Amino acid sequence: MKPSFTEGFLISVFLSGPANRLSFNILVSIIVNHNFASIENSMTPERREKLLTVLQKRQNNLTVVLENVFDPHNETAVMRTCDCVGIQDIFIINNRKPPKRAWGFRSGGSAKKWLTIHQYTNAEDCFKELRTMYSKVLTTHLGNDSVSLYDIDFTESIALVFGNERFGVSDEARALSDGNFVIPQIGIIQSLNISVACAVSIYEAYRQKELAGHYNKQNLPNEKIHELYNEWGFKQQDIPAEEEN
Repeated sequence: MKPSFTEGFLISVFLSGPANRLSFNILVSIIVNHNFASIENSMTPERREKLLTVLQKRQNNLTVVLENVFDPHNETAVMRTCDCVGIQDIFIINNRKPPKRAWGFRSGGSAKKWLTIHQYTNAEDCFKELRTMYSKVLTTHLGNDSVSLYDIDFTESIALVFGNERFGVSDEARALSDGNFVIPQIGIIQSLNISVACAVSIYEAYRQKELAGHYNKQNLPNEKIHELYNEWGFKQQDIPAEEEN
């Protein structure tokens, strides 16, 4: 295979003698840094198309709220599942530990890069924000007034609240919600792992929304779409022409 002009030039510098080895190293460093910069500033057509398709299917009327969920594997597993079904916004209430600045990359933690995470230190403030974005807020709780997951109409605007691994959703969160729901079970142990319960719930939401055609049209407002263009690494040339303005 014939070397490129750049490769040939580098070889000639390297072979010209020890005095030029320093120049050789400097040249290599410049070329490598330039190539990496070019890669970072570009987006392949395949990646662009993938991200645009994902954005068009993101849902603005479905979200998940985690209250005092401490296991990082559960948190990141929930994030990954939310990304899979097109949920963009996730709300996290944590009044026992400082807000997180980063999540681990195990068990799908890298999904956080593609999600909008809202963190709160108390349920009241979180619910105030939820009320501005969603029509109904339901908590997971086994009670006499709880409805089955499969009786919920997920074509509506809904936020689902999942609680602590051991104690469940707090009394405060339940009082602020519009009601409770349960996942039907017929076993002896009447509970599921938080990440499993979330996955079962939002995939039922996905099923209903898919049948209703919610994934066939853009759901996020244009303003949000443009925010995500920036966060997801789109350059001006990557943005669809009709949306540039």
